[in-house]
Amino acid sequence: MRRLRRLEGIAAKPERLVIGLMSGTSVDGIDCALVRIRGGGPGVQIAPVHFATYPFDPAVRAEIFRLFRPETTDVVSVCQMNFVLGEVFADAALRLMREAGVRPEEVDLIGSHGQTVWHEPNPVDRAGVVSRSTLQIGEPAVIAARTGVVTVGDFRVRDVAAGGQGAPLVPYLDWCLLRDGRLSRAVQNIGGIGNVTYLPAGCALEEVVAFDTGPGNMLIDALTSHYFGRPFDEGGAIAAQGRVLPDLLTELMAHPYLAARPPKTTGRELFGVQFASGLFGRGEPADLVATATAFTAHSIADAYRRFLGPVDEVIVGGGGARNPVLMRMLAEALPGARVTAHEAVGINSDAKEAIAFALLANDCVLELPTNLPGATGGGRAVLGKICL
Repeated sequence: MRRLRRLEGIAAKPERLVIGLMSGTSVDGIDCALVRIRGGGPGVQIAPVHFATYPFDPAVRAEIFRLFRPETTDVVSVCQMNFVLGEVFADAALRLMREAGVRPEEVDLIGSHGQTVWHEPNPVDRAGVVSRSTLQIGEPAVIAARTGVVTVGDFRVRDVAAGGQGAPLVPYLDWCLLRDGRLSRAVQNIGGIGNVTYLPAGCALEEVVAFDTGPGNMLIDALTSHYFGRPFDEGGAIAAQGRVLPDLLTELMAHPYLAARPPKTTGRELFGVQFASGLFGRGEPADLVATATAFTAHSIADAYRRFLGPVDEVIVGGGGARNPVLMRMLAEALPGARVTAHEAVGINSDAKEAIAFALLANDCVLELPTNLPGATGGGRAVLGKICL
């Protein structure tokens, strides 16, 4: 009962100090955001305190990538890496606290997304039982044990259990912070995968639409790594040296995922290394990177034309916002819309997803539903598992 009273005490506070932890499909590192959150839901106020990204140790990163490919992994590796990443995420949270000058006992909550290693949002018949599934590792019980802070994790699985896609979840933060009374906004994240939150002018929560638009940086990164030995195309320098191959771009734009109606999600299973390997040798290396960059931009614009209403402003976050070639191509593909980065509206685009999971942890403790039917397709649900 003392533990439950602690949880009730956290929920009763007018303001909470919360850490959000996030690792995405690019596996660049752990984004860690420390924020003060007042209230919850649509009237929430979020004040950033400290943010940092801690790169994965190369050996850990290599092990994570092994897990993405069924032919290179096994159940023992998945089990062990679940706890290894729990330790790594806990270390990142403790390091963030030290850098911010706060003690663990001052932190109310940690919200950890974990690391997605498999995502199967469409129903599959297995052993005579039809179900959807998703798997994020980075055991939150380990984070809670090492830090002494109440930790909320496994956010996606509750939405999947409620019939949803389990993604995207960040649109809840978008709606809380970025809806506008006059402008219709598309909030576009370009991480490993691209995803959009559409906020029609003056929208209610039920009017929000969100889905994965298709590839983000994942295909670009795979080509850059294969041909140039670099993890990503920094500043779009390689794409700037190449030319877009029109026939190959047309072929890529015929991918059936782009025409599928939302709600929909995708990931490394569709646009990862296996997909990229089909492009190897089909042009000069810089031309392939330029074409992959154009594919990301055009797939985003195509999704807007197919599935969204009018768009006055596109607010871009994620690593793609730092690629000027990609941003230029996106603006050219969306004439009439203002294309800008999250920083233009006062949000650190690097920190945004980590902040989103801090908010999801906060609102889980407040027992507020945080999935959006227009984003995941699931019934409203309180997301997250609480580790005391």
